[in-house]
Amino acid sequence: MEEGGGAIFAPGRPDEVTAAVRSALEEGWRLELVGGGSKRGLGGPVTATHRLDLSALSGIHLYEPEELVMTAGPATPLVEIEAALAAEGQQLAFEPPDPGPLWGGQPGRGTIGGVFACNLSGPRRVKAGAARDHLLGVKAVSGHGEAFKAGGRVVKNVTGYDLCKLLAGSYGTLAALTEVTFKVLPAAAKTRTLLLFGLTDEAAGRVLIEAATSPHDPSGLAHLPAALASLSAVSYVTQEQTSVTAIRLEGPAPSVEVRLAALKAGLGAGRPMAELHGHNSGLLWREIGDVHRFLGGIGLEGDGTLWRLSVPPASGPGVTARLAAAGVMGARWYYDWGGGLIWLALPGGDPQAQAVRGVIASCGGHATLVRASRAARAALPVFQPQPAAEAALALRVKESFDPRHILNPGRLVADG
Repeated sequence: MEEGGGAIFAPGRPDEVTAAVRSALEEGWRLELVGGGSKRGLGGPVTATHRLDLSALSGIHLYEPEELVMTAGPATPLVEIEAALAAEGQQLAFEPPDPGPLWGGQPGRGTIGGVFACNLSGPRRVKAGAARDHLLGVKAVSGHGEAFKAGGRVVKNVTGYDLCKLLAGSYGTLAALTEVTFKVLPAAAKTRTLLLFGLTDEAAGRVLIEAATSPHDPSGLAHLPAALASLSAVSYVTQEQTSVTAIRLEGPAPSVEVRLAALKAGLGAGRPMAELHGHNSGLLWREIGDVHRFLGGIGLEGDGTLWRLSVPPASGPGVTARLAAAGVMGARWYYDWGGGLIWLALPGGDPQAQAVRGVIASCGGHATLVRASRAARAALPVFQPQPAAEAALALRVKESFDPRHILNPGRLVADG
């Protein structure tokens, strides 16, 4: 098939993926790897000549609920994975988001391979860890055109290099995944979210850190300024028409009740508050993780900018205050991960990268340009620029897997 002058390879089996990569090597082609296509706007513009469509590598190959393990093709829809787990009372503990609508896509089109390739984790990361921490094994094809496998079906199966963690977050620039094996966990018996109303960013930051360091084991810690809280579909969040600080507790029912009472008596004492139960709690944290509900409406025509800022949690409110002082105009933001993750949206086509990254440099964090025009993503480093030594190491890793830079060129770094 032809599209835009380049062929689309659509292998139906892993060995056909190997054959396609070898053909690309022989002909000097560069390949864009696509599964569900929901995250093609994430990262730098890919400068490929042909497309490797992996969408046929779909389906759950193995699921052993009693062993807490699942194996699937990389293009298996995330909604299919989550439905199978929910039927057994289990879940992906790292709570993968569905960011596709941020780039104009339809919800529910993300794939399990895309989640691991981009290392996408939701609000529960503060407790469960990142997506890469749940990836047990992979089968893949390198840029050498060689099929390989790494890891297995248990958490500790080999010693030496952990290639699974290396591939997670590589955005398809090291290898084309053909199968993933990952651990799953039981879903919580009970979920409650405590809402505190009217806190400033600074006060909310202190409350979230206190909750995070308490013995109450929260699994979600977020703060929504009033303008964004008003956009939630959860009426309890919008009822006070003010800022909302959310703390989620999960686990056995008696444990959740005791911990919630302690939080109310401590952090909630003397403050307006409310409590969300299962359905509304799940809806709010889905909104927080997916981002689109709160910040997707800024520049929907394609000229808006979205940054993902990772900072020390205690620095979160100070970072946004310094952004305002630095002249970053029209900004809207909210906090996740106890203040350690800031979602920052700017209207218009200027990402204001110099100001944003200048502020981030002062606290030791990093800034990722999640959504911007193609021209802006081509002109700017989408990911935080690395120090020279780290960049040199990353290049050596890239060339050990893909010496001719044929896999997703330009996705992580400018790659002529």
